[in-house]
Parts: sequence; C-alpha cells; structure tokens
Amino acid sequence: MVQQSGPPDDNLFRAFINAVYNTVDSPVTWFRERVVEPNQKKYPWYHQQFRRVPTIDQCYEDDAVCDFEANVQFKRDRAVDTEILTILRQRYEDCMMYEAPDYLTCKPLWDRYKDSEEAWFIKYGDLGAYADARKAYMKQKHRMIWERRHGNLSDLTK
Repeated sequence: MVQQSGPPDDNLFRAFINAVYNTVDSPVTWFRERVVEPNQKKYPWYHQQFRRVPTIDQCYEDDAVCDFEANVQFKRDRAVDTEILTILRQRYEDCMMYEAPDYLTCKPLWDRYKDSEEAWFIKYGDLGAYADARKAYMKQKHRMIWERRHGNLSDLTK
C-alpha cells in the first residue's frame, strides 16, 4: 500500500491513480503476506540439494531404475566437478591479470588448479562426451588393476 507522509495530495488525478492502485494491490499483497509466505519452505533457490543415490557398483545388473539414477548422479557430479575446475582456473587467471609483473604470488593457485585438473582427469578423462557411470566405473577398475601391477601413476592415487 502506498502511504503518504505529509499533507494529503490535492491533485485529483494522483488521488484517483492511488485509489485504483490500492484497489488492485491491497488484495494481492494481503494474499501474499497472509497465505503464500507462511506456507513457503525457506531455502536458498540456488542450493537445491538432491539425495545421494546408490552408485553403479551397488546396483543389480537388471535394475534399470538404479542404473538411470546412478547415471544422473554421475552426470550431476561431473558437472559440479567441471564447474569447480572452471572456478579454480578463473581465479588463477584473475590473479595473473591483477598481479601482472609479480606473477609468482599466483603459484599456490596454479598448484591447486593443476592438482584439481589431474584429479578431474583421473576420474573423467578419456571417457568422451557420452560417458556414463558404468564406463567411469570400468575406467576406475582398470586403473586400479594397472596400479596394482605397475605402481602408482600419480601422487593423488597413493
């Protein structure tokens, strides 16, 4: 509701417009404040939390629903990890632009980015655009077998 502070307005046109506005706005505002807002769940819109589902190694072979949920979870995790990697790269690039002549102050950011990039590649690298949870699980299994026979490939997999 529009409330005026001070003397009443003598302009008839403005008084008419305020009356029409209050006629339309008052019921809408009342409904929103009395009905909608008390019944809303309070959570930030940007932090939708999905429940964790069983991974592909916990699914039965003939369980199509579990396979589907594991694939959706895998794609969601891949998107989150890719976005984290993008943010780390952007922080390093911003540091390089800001600290242009003295770029050695950005070395910790570079090291963190390279470690994260290596971890991302260990998990998702060489899977292709149409990767799914089963392919990633097989990649992990083959890597573990190879490392058991030949030793660690990376410091991240000790």
